[in-house]
Amino acid sequence: AGGNSEGSGLNQLDRPTDVLIGKETDSLIICDQGNQ
Repeated sequence: AGGNSEGSGLNQLDRPTDVLIGKETDSLIICDQGNQ
């Protein structure tokens, strides 16, 4: 999700609000308020 400006596509973010890191599942979760 970089270099594609904001929007609602799978490769875009629109007003990201939080980032979570799951240590047990080795995952990165981005909370995005505007992407519906």
